[in-house]
Amino acid sequence: MRDIDELRELRDFDAGTPPLDEGTRRRVRARLVAAIDGPAPAVRPRRRPVLRVALTGALAAAVAAGVLVAVRHDDGTTAHRTANPPATGAPSASALPMRNVSAQTVLKGAAAYEREHERTVTPRDDQFIYTKEIIKETNQKTGATKSYVDENWRSVDGSQRSWIMEIGKGWWSPPLKAGESVWPPQDWGTLRKLPTDPEKLIIAIANSSFSGRVRSLDDIGDQEWSQIHFSLAGLLKLVPVMPEGLRPAAYEALGMVPGVKAVPHQKDAKGRVGVAVTYDDPTLPKGSAGFGGYFIFDPVTYRFLGFRDTRTSGDGPAMKTYTQLSYLDSWDVVDRVKQRP
Repeated sequence: MRDIDELRELRDFDAGTPPLDEGTRRRVRARLVAAIDGPAPAVRPRRRPVLRVALTGALAAAVAAGVLVAVRHDDGTTAHRTANPPATGAPSASALPMRNVSAQTVLKGAAAYEREHERTVTPRDDQFIYTKEIIKETNQKTGATKSYVDENWRSVDGSQRSWIMEIGKGWWSPPLKAGESVWPPQDWGTLRKLPTDPEKLIIAIANSSFSGRVRSLDDIGDQEWSQIHFSLAGLLKLVPVMPEGLRPAAYEALGMVPGVKAVPHQKDAKGRVGVAVTYDDPTLPKGSAGFGGYFIFDPVTYRFLGFRDTRTSGDGPAMKTYTQLSYLDSWDVVDRVKQRP
């Protein structure tokens, strides 16, 4: 019955209804091809690897949810720890008027803004990327709010230990061992090798996760799109400073993922009202929320304003749920860990 419904959806494409967006068209096409070709062999994706060191305050939600960490080794083994992601409560809407736009419009606008305004750097391997992030958390039950300032010093080439903070708590993160890798990559050399063309970036991520079998976007199904969204969200959330052109490409690539949607009237940590982009993951049970939260943008310029996530702590009756708003306050390249600009 699912394939029949998709055939009807395709039939409606030229029946006077509004055109399908590109993401929906790709999803329908992929499912139809799969139905025509018969059952395909099961794809066993690699475990979702997300950074073992935190670089944004939004990572606190990921840590509490257990969406990280997996460290891949060259011999194919994976060290990991996982838990179920939290359910994200629906954010409150502002009463201010705002025009409706698609997620693709927002993310293309964000990419254009970033290309025009991005500050490019070429750090030395022996330097550190300093970031200062502001996190504002509100207890959803009591309404109590607390703010944190997280400062991070990340080794550019990954050869030195880094100082990492999450919601006010810091620790030393050792360099990766020989043969280890993480997603998203943190060292500048690896980041610089990622494609700055959005379609090529998607294919590179897919082939990293699915053993090189993806040649075009038409080869990607729902499960793979879910993995790709997870990887793109991790790249955008956990790597606040990137080589020239990579962040705009990641925004545009995110806009190509079927299921991303725009949600108007969302407030950031400074109280500014913007439009958010989030993701409906078709591989999760209805009502469940995956990794990624809300990316909030200025509704006019599409400048990125910050993240909105849900974080939980504790379990059972003692579990507390927080709405977390965060943004990058400043960053720079420095010569020593703990050195401020």
